[in-house]
Amino acid sequence: MTFRNIFLLVLLTALVGIDAVPGKLNDDCPNCAEESTLSGQMRWTMPLLKLGEKRYYLGIFFKANWYRAAQYCRYHGMHLASINSQEENDKLEKHIKDFGLGHEHFWTSGTDQGEEGTFFWMANGRPVSFENWNTGEPNNFRYENGEEEHCLELWNRDGKGLKWNDSPCSFETYFVCEIP
Repeated sequence: MTFRNIFLLVLLTALVGIDAVPGKLNDDCPNCAEESTLSGQMRWTMPLLKLGEKRYYLGIFFKANWYRAAQYCRYHGMHLASINSQEENDKLEKHIKDFGLGHEHFWTSGTDQGEEGTFFWMANGRPVSFENWNTGEPNNFRYENGEEEHCLELWNRDGKGLKWNDSPCSFETYFVCEIP
């Protein structure tokens, strides 16, 4: 089986909720299994990547604003990702580049909506301690329509890799989910 065929099989499994591992599926969440059928193990039909201690899902099949991306992750039992070290950032960047998407934007759970200039991870409520901002960021740019930048994205703005940028939360782009 080619990589393309495997990828398509995983994609179809994720999109239609095919039960890849025996277990009763919940009608409200076709990709979630009932806890009683898991024998103490979690089962996912969505393609996940394990990097270190975390598992990630790249939301690359549609673009969404920050709120919709967060809702999608939560619906599937995940959160928008938090990034806590250079090593974690580098591994995630490599994975995104390996998919050929190193030039795209990706939402994370970072935001300063609670207090301007004080970023925290919505995924876990913790303040951002590791930082990897693009030069001059965060700048909370104000657009002509009055919208400001309050949500943290990964973006290869100047060819120096996926660095952090604050962006309007209404901007529609890809996203990264993580399993809490």
